[in-house]
Amino acid sequence: MTLSDNHLTEDGLPLESPKGRILLIACGALAREIIDLKAANGWTHLDLTCLPAKYHLYPEKITQAVTDTVTKHRSDYDDIFVVYADCGTGGLLQVACDTLGVKMIPGPHCYSFFEGNEQFASHSESEITAFYLTDFLVRQFDAFIMKPMGLDRHPELRDMYFGNYEKLVYQAQTDNPALTEKAKACAETLGLAFEHRHTGYGDLDTHLRAL
Repeated sequence: MTLSDNHLTEDGLPLESPKGRILLIACGALAREIIDLKAANGWTHLDLTCLPAKYHLYPEKITQAVTDTVTKHRSDYDDIFVVYADCGTGGLLQVACDTLGVKMIPGPHCYSFFEGNEQFASHSESEITAFYLTDFLVRQFDAFIMKPMGLDRHPELRDMYFGNYEKLVYQAQTDNPALTEKAKACAETLGLAFEHRHTGYGDLDTHLRAL
């Protein structure tokens, strides 16, 4: 399957003909990782559809979009699993999932579950000034950071947005030297120190493996 990051950002990933027993409803920013995990482990019982990754910029849209997708596909599957953490919904997504009778990944956001929620929580207070990027967000840095914040047009706004941050933490899901170099360039663009942290798939792997 050929995936375009721009397509995943704007449109998500449509569901192909139902084949498995469990449907994963995920953020488009996680599509590549989930497809890689499915292929590596032979998880043919899992089908995948993704909502547009750009909902990270508009978290108020996530809960209703997940609710609509669960309702649309519920009759076609034995179970549905929501591959989102809270992701800025202020607890509303968890309430909706509880009401719908489906489970979701625990945690505040994907940065946490990629590193492992327990590990992330153990140092979260000491990293209040850290700005996180994943593989997807490094590839889509312009679409998610530069353009929405207007930094492509007004680079002088950088310090207003990022003046209280000290470092950019690149949470790498894969070992990709080109992405690492791009992440370093992202840190330089934002005027931040750089830290490379190979997380792999973290709790994403753990939760999908249990399905």
